[in-house]
Amino acid sequence: MTLKKLTQAILATSLLATSVCTAADKPNVLFIAVDDLNDWIGCMGGNEQSITPNFDRLAASGMLFTNAHCVAPACNPSRTAVMTGRSTHKTGVYDNGQNMRDVLPDEQILPEYFAKHGYWSGGSGKMLHYFTDARSWDEYFPEKSKEMPIPETYYPSKRPVSLEHAGPWQYVETDWGPMPVEGKEFGGDYTVSEWVSNQLSKQHDKPFFLACGIYRPHEPWFVPQKYFDKFPLENIKLPPAYKDGDLDDLPQVGKNTGRNRYFAHIQKQGQWKQGVQGYLASINYADTMLGRVLDALENGPNKDNTIVVLWSDHGWHLGSKEHWQKYTAWRACTRIPLMIKVPEHCSPALPQGIKPGSISDQPVSLISLFPTLTELCGLPAKSLVDGKSILPMLKDPGQEVDPVAITYLHRVGSIGISGKDWRYIRYHDDSEELYDISKDPYEWDNLASNPDFTVKLEEFRKHIPKHFAPKPRVKVVDLPALKWHLYKQDSKTPASKVDGGNMRLAFVNRLKQPVIIHRVSKDGTLVEKAELKSGKVIELKSAPGTSWAITTTKGNKLGHFVHGDRPAKAVIRKSTGE
Repeated sequence: MTLKKLTQAILATSLLATSVCTAADKPNVLFIAVDDLNDWIGCMGGNEQSITPNFDRLAASGMLFTNAHCVAPACNPSRTAVMTGRSTHKTGVYDNGQNMRDVLPDEQILPEYFAKHGYWSGGSGKMLHYFTDARSWDEYFPEKSKEMPIPETYYPSKRPVSLEHAGPWQYVETDWGPMPVEGKEFGGDYTVSEWVSNQLSKQHDKPFFLACGIYRPHEPWFVPQKYFDKFPLENIKLPPAYKDGDLDDLPQVGKNTGRNRYFAHIQKQGQWKQGVQGYLASINYADTMLGRVLDALENGPNKDNTIVVLWSDHGWHLGSKEHWQKYTAWRACTRIPLMIKVPEHCSPALPQGIKPGSISDQPVSLISLFPTLTELCGLPAKSLVDGKSILPMLKDPGQEVDPVAITYLHRVGSIGISGKDWRYIRYHDDSEELYDISKDPYEWDNLASNPDFTVKLEEFRKHIPKHFAPKPRVKVVDLPALKWHLYKQDSKTPASKVDGGNMRLAFVNRLKQPVIIHRVSKDGTLVEKAELKSGKVIELKSAPGTSWAITTTKGNKLGHFVHGDRPAKAVIRKSTGE
C-alpha cells in the first residue's frame, strides 16, 4: 500500500469512528417531561413568586431555550409529536380525544427506536397521553402491561376541596388544596422520581434511554401541605399577564377561544388567588421531584455520559386572555421550558458538550427533539421525521435552525407561529392576530389590522402549511365511558340539567335484548329517542347534564346515564361500571 493510500485509509477510519459510535460508547439519555408547565420558573421569569431551584440548576448546567414552543397546546397531540418526531398537521392527531395508536399504528416512538439501536429503554410516569405503549419499552413503572403510566396518588376522599363544581361542563379535576400526607404515602410523582432515581444510581449493561414523566403541575393541584406553606395566600399576587379588555381587539374566534367559563367561575367563587397558589405549590412540588432525580444522576455512575433533556408538553393560562386552562395559540400556552445538558466528551456529535449557562432565544419547536437526540447519540436518522435537528444551536446558541416554530390547535387549520421577536395566529376562518413580542410579551396589542404591518403579516403567512391532514373520527371504543346507573326498586331517574353545547354520545347495547333509549327532560319526563338492538351501537346528540333513561321494549326501567363534560359512550350492560 502506498503512503497516500495508507493516509486515506487512516483518515477514513478516523472519520468513521467520530461519526458512528458503538453501543458501548453511546451516551445515555435522561428524558424528562413535565405536564402543563408554563414559564413560571425562576430561569424563565414568568412569575417572580415561583420557587424552582432545581429547574434553575438544570438550566444553568446546560442550555436553556427561552423561545421554545409546543407542537400542540394539548397533552395528546403534543406528546405524540415529541415521541414520534411527526408534526400534528402531518399525522392528524390534533386533540386529546384521539387514540394515537388508532391513527399511527406502526409509528416507532423514541424509546422503541433507541431500543432498536442497542439501548435499554425504561420509563416511569406520564410520557404519552394516559397510556404506556407497552411494546415500546423494555421496562416501565407502573408495570407497562397495565397501560396506566401514572402511579397511584393520594387524593382526598371528599371533593371538591376548594373550587365548587359549577355544573356538568366543568372538568372535575379543576381543583386545588394541601394534602395531609407526603413521600411514599402521597405516591404519584414521588414514586416516579424514586424509580427513576434507582435506575440512575446503578450501572447498566447497555446505554439507556430513561424517561421520567412528572405529572404536576397538571390538575388537580393537590400536593402535600408543606408546598402550600411556602406560598402564603396573603402574599399571592395575581398573574402579571392579565389585563382588563384584553380581548377587545381580537377577531371573534379569538374572543371565543380566550373567554371561558372556568376563569369566570373561579372569579365568581373568589378563588383566583387560591388557584394561583395551587399552581405555584404544584410547580414547587414538581421542582422538588426533579431535584431528587438530578441528585441521583449527579451522585451515581452515569453523571458524565448522560444527556439530559427536560421539556413541558404545553403551557397554561391562569387568567390571561380571560382564559383558564390550555388549548390556545397564545404565548402563555405555546411557550414552554426546554433545557438540554450534554456533558463534555459524552456525545460523538458534540464532543465539547454544551457550555453551562448557555441561553438561546431563537425559535425552536419540540418537534426537533427526536432528530436532535438521534444525532447526539450517533444513531441513524429516522426515515420520517418532520423536525430539524437543533445540533447547530447546541454548538452556538445564536444559530438559527428554523425561523419559526408552529403550534397546531385542535380545530384543523388554526395555528400559532412563533418567530424570534414576533408571533402570529391564523384561525380556521382566516382571521388573524399579530404581536410584537419584543415590546408586547403578553400579547395585549393585536397589530393584524394595522396597515403598517402588512409586510410582517405576509412573512408569517408564507409559513402556513399548504395542506393539513384531516382529523380521523375517534372510534367508539376509545371514547370515555359514562357511569351506568342500574335501577333498583326505589331508584329515580334524574331530570336533565343541560349546561353546554351538543356533543357526541354513542350508546352501546351489550344486553341480549333490544332496549329503548329515552332523553329525560328538565321536568323528568322520558322522551323516547331510539330503539337499540342487542350488540348494536347508535349515536345521538347530547349535551353536558343530559340524563338518558334506558328501558326494555315493554317499558321496564333498566338504568340511566348522565352526560358529562366531553364526548363519551354509554354502555348498557348487566353490571355497573365500565
